[in-house]
Amino acid sequence: MDASMWVAKTGLSAQSTRMTVIANNLANVNTTGFKKDRAMFEDLLYQRIAQAGAQTDVNSQNPTGLMLGTGTRVVSTEKVHRQGNMIATENALDVAIAGDGFLSVQQADGTIAYTRDGSLKLSNTGALVTASGEAIIPAVTIPQDAASITIGRDGIVSAELANGGGSVQVGQLQLSRFVNNAGLQPIGRNLYQQTTASGTAIVGIPGAQGAGVLMQGSLEASNVNIVEEMVNMIETQRAYEINSKAISAADGMLRFLNNNL
Repeated sequence: MDASMWVAKTGLSAQSTRMTVIANNLANVNTTGFKKDRAMFEDLLYQRIAQAGAQTDVNSQNPTGLMLGTGTRVVSTEKVHRQGNMIATENALDVAIAGDGFLSVQQADGTIAYTRDGSLKLSNTGALVTASGEAIIPAVTIPQDAASITIGRDGIVSAELANGGGSVQVGQLQLSRFVNNAGLQPIGRNLYQQTTASGTAIVGIPGAQGAGVLMQGSLEASNVNIVEEMVNMIETQRAYEINSKAISAADGMLRFLNNNL
């Protein structure tokens, strides 16, 4: 295969991958706590035809050299952990994280996952769980005779008991922070897993030591900007088209050689 056709083919593959990333962002524009992805590109190895700085004669050196690129590829997809907009829901069990941090979640296999989705629910035992039913860590159980629930900015959960029973503190929500949020591994269901790239979770009280605060009655919206993603989609489409035209041009040049030489 002609080298230029192969280089253009790598461009097609990379732009197709980027389009998949953009489509996933747009699909999750209404997903609570979703963080947009962006594709990161890198150029491939170069063919060294003439080395820069090589001696061209006794007194001269090659000032630039001759290096032919072999294309591009998507080297990674990075989560952009930018704060999403706050949406007021007036639901006492909804909490949004304003700032850095994640709620810890106990999965069915015993491992711990992390989420920005604060649309909490009550289990049949009164425990706070996610919308998928996973328990929040540390566990918080609401009394059956609770008339109302208050979640403070510092994560303290209190309940106002019915029939004049007064207010009691029933638990404390905590937030987990990471040195490198982009190193967290998304696993679906609005959950992330810790990796060696993210570092170990730093667990603390909301509002302390750099952690964000909780906002009761609100949810954090997806941080996907539709206009920005539409621009990226058009840009990707045009880049894909121009790479396909490069393949057509290289094919035409080879056809000319075959027909005329």
